Amino acid sequence: MKRTNLIKKFDRQAPIYEKMRRKKRLSQWRSRLIGAARGKVLELAIGAGTNFPFYPSGVEVTAVDFSPEMIKRAKTAAQEYSLDVEFLRADVEELSFPPDSFDTVISTCSLCGYDDPVSVLNHMNRWCKKDGRILLMEHGISSNAALAAMQKMLDPVAYKVVGCHQKRDMMKMIEESGVIVDKAEHYMAGVVHLVWAQPSKDSERLTS
Repeated sequence: MKRTNLIKKFDRQAPIYEKMRRKKRLSQWRSRLIGAARGKVLELAIGAGTNFPFYPSGVEVTAVDFSPEMIKRAKTAAQEYSLDVEFLRADVEELSFPPDSFDTVISTCSLCGYDDPVSVLNHMNRWCKKDGRILLMEHGISSNAALAAMQKMLDPVAYKVVGCHQKRDMMKMIEESGVIVDKAEHYMAGVVHLVWAQPSKDSERLTS
């Protein structure tokens, strides 16, 4: 799928994402995960700022998304919650930061859309300070066989309509990356994963 078409898909979904933010969708998970953020924060694929209500005070957020409509709504959210945010319109898969730039790197429900999610995880590993933390809330293939079969069947349609894969094995992808998992929780028949992690301490700091 061409990037321009994918951006347009997310532009059209921006009002829906904004409604989810106002309803604080999945707040029981977001509050626990995002509440662990500290210092200089990088959040990838921010959408309409759905995580903004749950940030602790004192953080400085760099928020990235390739959809101008999402960023427009996220800027409104940042004002509503008096959050210190620098917005960057960019494609996460083409993004570049120096190593050890952030105390916290966050992704929620974004690894389902990248062409190469393991590469993105390895970039997160590199951008995060060695004593920092990586926070993930992602969805993927269920541990329930019947539900997994349905996800596999619906995957092409879901990606075509909303730009989101349903059948990715998220925990396997995380394990294949340089990210070190400290704690993981799994919900909704293994579809949703909450992950508290840290970057690899290896000197090479994987980038691909």
